[in-house]
Amino acid sequence: MPTILRFDGLRAVIYPDDHRPAHVHVIGNGGEAVFILNCPDGPPELRESYRFSSSELNRIASALLEKLPALCAKWREIHGHY
Repeated sequence: MPTILRFDGLRAVIYPDDHRPAHVHVIGNGGEAVFILNCPDGPPELRESYRFSSSELNRIASALLEKLPALCAKWREIHGHY
């Protein structure tokens, strides 16, 4: 499972054999969340979350939005489509 981004003690992962739409799994600090990227323009949208607070999810979404072009490019590199 390739870690494509690290921030605030978390890691964003894209699984190689995963399904569309383009999304990342954010793992760390005892929680996991899945955000649909809505490539290429965003914004990232929460699909599901386990053990993250609302404020943590807002910070994660902001961090993903800042890196959205790179995240979408990595998804395309791995999967070839959004």
